[in-house]
Amino acid sequence: MTHQAVAKVIVNPAAGAGKSIKHWPQIKRQMDRLGIKYDVVFTERVGHGIELARETAAQHYRYIVAVGGDGTINEVVNGLLSVPGQQLSLGVVNTGSGSDFVRSLGIPRNPDRACHHLLSDKRLLVDVGVIEWGGIAAGRRYFVNAAGVGFDAEAVETRRRLPGIFRGPVSYVVGMFKTLASYRNKSINLKLDDSAEISRKALSVIVANGCYFGGGMKVAPGAELADQLFEVLTIGDIGKFELIQAFPRVYKGTHITHRKVRVDQASMISLSSDERLLLQADGEIIGEGAFRFSLLPGALSVIV
Repeated sequence: MTHQAVAKVIVNPAAGAGKSIKHWPQIKRQMDRLGIKYDVVFTERVGHGIELARETAAQHYRYIVAVGGDGTINEVVNGLLSVPGQQLSLGVVNTGSGSDFVRSLGIPRNPDRACHHLLSDKRLLVDVGVIEWGGIAAGRRYFVNAAGVGFDAEAVETRRRLPGIFRGPVSYVVGMFKTLASYRNKSINLKLDDSAEISRKALSVIVANGCYFGGGMKVAPGAELADQLFEVLTIGDIGKFELIQAFPRVYKGTHITHRKVRVDQASMISLSSDERLLLQADGEIIGEGAFRFSLLPGALSVIV
């Protein structure tokens, strides 16, 4: 660590379908112009951001900066929160495709303007979602923006396999329509807080901390990052044609008035199904099975 460095910058060069590494020289110049003292490291593989953030949390920096997209932020947060008692704040310079977490925070999506934000004295204590699952591969994972099972998770999985020509928000739409061709709605068991478990035929169940999702879709317009509650969106047994008709409404958040969409608030959620139930969190595939969600109130300090 250099003597005066106050920040550790973790750059994901692969974020934004490779756009991130192209943005880095300009981001570096901007941070240098602003007089920010920092050390920089680059992620080399999936999961590397977790390791780098964990190492950083044990060192003497004042804050950590994630340069990448929602997946990069997710890894950095998982690394930070694995170190008990760490006091680092998180800064974000977005170079990703979706940009959903920074939309919810109001941080500029433009990397140059986001660098100026790193000088801010303002901090927002953001709630962090916790996902836990049992079985042979039992585990625990944090998320900051949104997680979902069913159609949206399978659309994320499809999007990951798309050719490189599909980038940015368009990749989310293409992934969705490609998934739609073969997807069948599932019977999902849902339990919210202390209420009785219910089983519903559903397209998706989304557990939202922030309101944006899927590259700018306003999926959970009532969600707030610091209210100690999830917004739980259940998209019921909707048909393909009906979904295509309703789809444009999701960008304005007016889909929540649809008769087959239900919105609840809860701080503890359980999801399971007798069918394959795939889960994504912050745009990253977590796995499949049964999942429990809980909240860590105000666990993450974000520079805003």
